[in-house]
Amino acid sequence: MTAPVFVVEEVPAGPEFVLDGPEGRHAVSVKRLNPGEDVVLTDGRGHWAEGVVKAAEGKDRLVVMDLHSVAEEPEPEVRITVVQALPKGDRGELAVETMTETGVDAIVPWQASRCITQWRGDRGAKSLAKWRATAREAGKQSRRVRFPEVAEAMSTKQVAALLAGADLAMVLHEDRDTPSGALATAELPKSGSVVLVVGPEGGVSPEELAVFAAAGAHPYRLGRSVLRTSTAGTAATAVLLARTGRWS
Repeated sequence: MTAPVFVVEEVPAGPEFVLDGPEGRHAVSVKRLNPGEDVVLTDGRGHWAEGVVKAAEGKDRLVVMDLHSVAEEPEPEVRITVVQALPKGDRGELAVETMTETGVDAIVPWQASRCITQWRGDRGAKSLAKWRATAREAGKQSRRVRFPEVAEAMSTKQVAALLAGADLAMVLHEDRDTPSGALATAELPKSGSVVLVVGPEGGVSPEELAVFAAAGAHPYRLGRSVLRTSTAGTAATAVLLARTGRWS
C-alpha cells in the first residue's frame, strides 16, 4: 500500500513539519495515522516529499519528520485534456473523479448546445468549485502529486480555439453515418498536447462538429457501444494513456 497523500501550499523540506487545518484533521481524525507511518506531502503541482509521522496531537495536528528533500514529477510528454460537456446532476463530479483517478491532465467544462445543465451566475461558480474540489480529493485518493487542472467553463467558440492549438484534436462521436477513426488505433504525437471533446447525452450537434472540424478536430469512436457522457471521458483517457506509455 502506497503512503497516503496530503496537500500543502508549499512542500516543506527539513527535520519536522506540522500538518494542521483540514488536512491535519483528516490525517489524525479520519485516517488515524500513528507514529512511524509514511506519508507524502504535495502541492498538487508536481512537487512532493516523503515523510514519517512523528506524532498526532489533538484532533487536527500531525507532526511529520524526516522531510529531507523535495522531488518534482516532470510534466508528461503527451498532455491529455478532456473537454467535458456538462452532465446532469452530480454526474459531472463523477466524471471528474474517475478521469482524475485514471490520469487525465486537464479538464475543461463545456457548455454544449444540447446540455440540459446550464452554468450561470452563482450556480456556475458553485459547480466549478465542486469540480475543482473533486479533482483535488480524487488526486489525493489516487496518490497523484500532479492534480489535473480544471478550467473555467468554455463556450463552443473557446473550445474550438483550444482544439486549434492542440497537437492532436479529437471529438468522440458515435454516429455511424459520420466517417470516424477508431480511438484505439489513432496516430498519437510523441510529445505535445492531445485535446479530446466529449459531448453531452444528446450528442455533439452537426453545427458544433463543423466548428470543431474547421479547427482541425476529427471524429473518433471508442467502440460499438455508446457510453454516457460521464463515463466516456474516463474510458477514452484510459485508451490514450495506455497508448502513450504512461501506463507501462
